[in-house]
Amino acid sequence: MKVAVTGSSGLIGSRLTPVLRAHGHEVLRLVRRTPRTTDEHRWDPQHHRIDPALLADVDAVVNLAGTPIRPRPFTAAYKDQLRSSRLDSTATVSAALATAATADPQRPRVLLSASAVGYYGDTGDRVVDETAPPGTDFLARLCVEWEAATRPAEEAGVRVVHLRTGLVVDRDAMLVRILGLVFRAGLGGRVGSGRQYWPWVSLDDEVAAIRFLLTTDLSGPVDLTAPVPVTNAEFVQHLARAVHRPAVLPVPGPVLSLVLGEFARSSVLAGQRAVPAVLERAGFTWTHPDLDDALRVALQRP
Repeated sequence: MKVAVTGSSGLIGSRLTPVLRAHGHEVLRLVRRTPRTTDEHRWDPQHHRIDPALLADVDAVVNLAGTPIRPRPFTAAYKDQLRSSRLDSTATVSAALATAATADPQRPRVLLSASAVGYYGDTGDRVVDETAPPGTDFLARLCVEWEAATRPAEEAGVRVVHLRTGLVVDRDAMLVRILGLVFRAGLGGRVGSGRQYWPWVSLDDEVAAIRFLLTTDLSGPVDLTAPVPVTNAEFVQHLARAVHRPAVLPVPGPVLSLVLGEFARSSVLAGQRAVPAVLERAGFTWTHPDLDDALRVALQRP
């Protein structure tokens, strides 16, 4: 397949691109800076500009663009940055794919577009899958808008998949990097009550699931998580074992709320007991369904 990738320099995109090439796909990387290699092509999602010829003969677009969500207060300016970076990118590639599909309706095309399990809001200990309704906090509302931005492509006959990704486990993932430093300093422990669920997925399985979805006939939302979500208390115990440190110093929820505000309340202190029902029904096989194994592989990766 000929695959265009946005956000190719991020955690997922930087691993996905070489894997796609290794499996025989031709990859175009859409970048906002001046291209440095022959596979890079300039686009300007902020102003909804893209050369129509770039997507005229592509079979698929994997849209991973968006400002990373970092542990910092959700100021109005930061919220606007998170929102615009996702919606502008998604609307731009969606409209370009719609134009290409209208010009050549016989070519099957697919848009795999990033989203997140944050779509569901805080679900407590209630199990949710892709049929669950959206939550009401900022991140949930953002995911609803993010997914809706793909509508032009869908209306033009493009198969659209919303990649509702969980917490990605890799040594370069922000969550693992920060918690790993804290635990190695002997300061780790559960966050808040520890009862909130953290649906996770190894980076290897995230990339494998994207490859899987390129060639299936699935459409709509797909949870990209491991089969069994864990609570925060369980997650930190697994991480403590992986780095050979104790997990005995809990971080009080009120302190996090005071320092990080809405980010803390809607992210680390909230959670989703999300399960990947669509992938399971489709027969996807996880390489790392066990968190201990996923962390061991992630922390040993060069």
